[in-house]
Order: sequence, then C-alpha cells, then structure tokens
Amino acid sequence: MNITEIWEYYKDDLQQAEERMQEILKTVEPAISAVGNHIFAAGGKRVRPILAILSARLFGARGNDVSTLASSVEFIHAASLVHDDVVDGANLRRGKETAHSLWGNQVVILVGDFLYANALRLANLLEKQPVMDALCTATAKMSEGELIQLSKQGRTDITEDDYMKIIQGKTAILISAACKGGAVIGNATQAQVDALASFGLKFGFAFQMADDILDYMAEEKAFGKNLGKDLEEGKITLPLINLLKSSDKKETTRIKEIVGAESITENDLADIQSMFSRHNSIEQSYERAHKFLDEAKAELDIFDDSMEKQSLLAIADYAVKRKK
Repeated sequence: MNITEIWEYYKDDLQQAEERMQEILKTVEPAISAVGNHIFAAGGKRVRPILAILSARLFGARGNDVSTLASSVEFIHAASLVHDDVVDGANLRRGKETAHSLWGNQVVILVGDFLYANALRLANLLEKQPVMDALCTATAKMSEGELIQLSKQGRTDITEDDYMKIIQGKTAILISAACKGGAVIGNATQAQVDALASFGLKFGFAFQMADDILDYMAEEKAFGKNLGKDLEEGKITLPLINLLKSSDKKETTRIKEIVGAESITENDLADIQSMFSRHNSIEQSYERAHKFLDEAKAELDIFDDSMEKQSLLAIADYAVKRKK
C-alpha cells in the first residue's frame, strides 16, 4: 500500500478532524479565522493527525474522541510552525507566503497562542489525563527545543547531543504524543501505549533528520522552502555536524565563514555540497536516520498484523525516504 492509498483509505477520519478544526475557526474573531485558514490551506500531509488516528484505530477506536485528539495535535503543530516562522523570519512555507509576512508578527503570534490554547482545551475534553500530560509535555518541550536551537544558532561547536535535543522538541515529542494519545483512547495496555509512544519518538527523530537532509538536496519548488535555508539561518543540522567531524582545517575555516555570513550565495551552497560529497556527510546522515527508522518500526512488532499497522510502517518509510 502506498502513501496516497493510505490517505485515501482514511480520508473520512481525517475529514472529521479537519471539520473539528474548521468549527472552531468559524466561531472566533475574523482575524483568527483568516490567519488560521491561511495556515491550514497551505496543506501538508497531516502526518501527526493520521498517526493519532491510526494509533487509535489499531485498537478499534473511532469517532469523536479520535477526531478531537487528531485536531488537537494538528493545532499544536500549526501553532509551532507559526511561531517558528516568526522567529526565523521565514517568508515561505510549503511554497506559499508565511502568515506573518501577510498579517504581521503581532497578529500571527497571538493566533499561534490561540491555537495552542485551543489545542489543550480540546485535549481536556477527552478527560484522559495521560493524553493531557503527553500533549502538555510536548508543548513545553517544543518551546525548550526552539530556545536551545536559538542558543546554538551559528555555532559550529554544536554537538550531536545538542542537535538531538533540538529535534526532539521540534518534531519527535509531538509525534510521540500523537501516537501515545491514540493508544490511550483505544484503551491499550501500558506496554502497547509505551510501544506506540516509543515508535512515535524514534520515527520523529528519523523524520526530522530526513527533513534536514532535504534542505540541501530537494528541488526548491517541490520542497517548499529555499534550499540551504537552514544554513542561511545559522541552523547547524546533522549533515553539517557530520561534515565538521571529518573536515580538515582549511575546510573547517571555510564552513565557519559560510555559517557566519549574513547571506548565503549559490557559490557558498555549492562549496558546502561539494564538501558533503567528499566526506559522505549526506550518506552518514541518512544512515543515522535509517537507524532510527528501523528502531521505530521494531517497536510495532508487538502488534498483530493489520491495516493500521501496515499503514504506520508505510508512513514511516515514506517520511524518511521521500525526496521532497
């Protein structure tokens, strides 16, 4: 089963979550509705909601609680993207203008706060404390991850441990919470809840690593942001960390010069990509991502074969092996 078939098969479940989000956006201040609709119209694969849905359906759970969890998770994700774009000064998100470039920082930051607040309000309606705990922890860790990333911006002495803390907050912790929440709603055993939470965390690490690699490789039109954008923003991600481990003195000096520059030229990016090729930095990064992917998929071994299990495995493969 390919990724398109999975989204088609579960389109009704996803539609319920979309409708839940739209219901909220229709009943609030017009500025919130306008910004919110712009954010959600930008699309995206809705990876986090589908993981929450699949995790719940693994135990036969469907309906209101599942769509509530899925929409709560997507609200948190959307809020984090809005705030990230403001912090980064990004003008492009999935090929479209970012919200803050259209409405300004003040309005968009407040809309982000609104999305966070409503995400947790929705989660509270589930009346399941483990779900609320997971989402609150995720929200806190996401802010912490952003602060760590800011503190390490432009610093070539960043370690892989630092990077792992950043991407745990940026991506992995919310994906883990989505999977855990679905299992809790499905009345899974503690071992099953733990397995899905661990699957989500490891998959999230692999997912973000793949995303960081694509920043240097994908076609700009398909990827939806400028190539080398992380580099221009001073974000030292796994490919560059691997390169710095093996580069010689002259190369290290050149890397530091590029990272410290006010803007990145095509020549700068070409130099980095050339060094990547010489030192196999991209290949090493993919190996690390695939290791997490394999570990994530192994967490699902405790479950019997089912459509939901196969879909989780397929989404994990797609997210790491995609080219855009």
